[in-house]
Amino acid sequence: MNRTLEAALHGREINTPCLVLDIPRVGANYRNFAHAMDGMDVYYAVKANPHPAILQCLADAGCNFDCASREEVEMVLRTGAGAQQISFGSTMKKAKDIAETFALGVRLYAFDAEEEVHKLAANAPGADVFCRILTNPDGAGALWPLTRKFGCDDEMAISLLELAKQLGLNPRGVSFHVGSQQTNMAAWDAAIRQAFGIFEELDTKGIGLDLVNIGGGFPTDFGDGETPSFHEYGASINDGLMHYFGDRKLRIIAEPGRAIVGDAGIIASEVVLVSRKARHDSYRWVYIDIGKYHGLAETEDEAIRYHVNAPMVSGDLSPTILAGPTCDSVDTMYEKNPVPLPEGLKAGDMVYLHDTGAYTSTYSSVGFNGFPPLDVKLLDEILGENLRKYP
Repeated sequence: MNRTLEAALHGREINTPCLVLDIPRVGANYRNFAHAMDGMDVYYAVKANPHPAILQCLADAGCNFDCASREEVEMVLRTGAGAQQISFGSTMKKAKDIAETFALGVRLYAFDAEEEVHKLAANAPGADVFCRILTNPDGAGALWPLTRKFGCDDEMAISLLELAKQLGLNPRGVSFHVGSQQTNMAAWDAAIRQAFGIFEELDTKGIGLDLVNIGGGFPTDFGDGETPSFHEYGASINDGLMHYFGDRKLRIIAEPGRAIVGDAGIIASEVVLVSRKARHDSYRWVYIDIGKYHGLAETEDEAIRYHVNAPMVSGDLSPTILAGPTCDSVDTMYEKNPVPLPEGLKAGDMVYLHDTGAYTSTYSSVGFNGFPPLDVKLLDEILGENLRKYP
């Protein structure tokens, strides 16, 4: 957790709900991750948080970018980063978006279906391409598991990479994603083994691959003591690559998102109501001015458990059900596993949701129940400092 943010906001008046971003922490996380991954090319997953200050910080540091849409490509280019630093990693793209990003200079694209290969051949002739494969289907080890929406099985991947070659594209390799907030490092080992099998099969067909995109999934440390360090991930993944691929010359891409920006954000929220459903109810309900429709979508099924506290309120801690401000009953976050909050908590008090820099502001609705989207401010802005001094 990033205690710097909580300490900096202590006692300050903030219009809530508000996500506050620590840009220096973004830069530090990127440098630490890049060093730990030892020789891998780091592509920040823009979808995690595309705030212009985050993208500018990372571009200035020399980071590459994984984009999921034409709009994200354009956001990155506005930082001054080159198109050669961009991977268009979504496996489903409109033909016109492929053509437009290709015209902008993007040359690296993903696919997982035959129709997508044909679209790429027609609209990005000669581009470097890679095929996303299905892996870790049960989401073991991930707090936010992925489904079968993206990726194909190994047999199909082999045929699609052959097709890409036949259509004039440049098949480079494969990608995979082992699930978000993945704390089981062995998940990467199994996926690397899959990739190696595909490489070997295509070698027999005269197609030499040289790119393994190990995806994202690298976690933010939520302070629960269950998150390995970046260096542990880097060592484990590199051991797996050496075990299967040996000295084969490869380009390895890693696509961190949450690991770069998760602990660089904190959400300040106001308590709207504290209540009980019955006189002798075991748990209080605390309604706050942010919920699933304002950025906390990943609390669905209590998958991501943010650390929530109220440091300016005294009293013993007791279990509390947390809920958002909308009229939708689904807008309840921690009913199965209540969070400990002070007994003295009341309407008007401030609570903080820690490590919320990733997948919050971009999940916020435009105006459900009339509430505006989640506000975002830089810590420097709140402290009145120069906004442009990033490391």
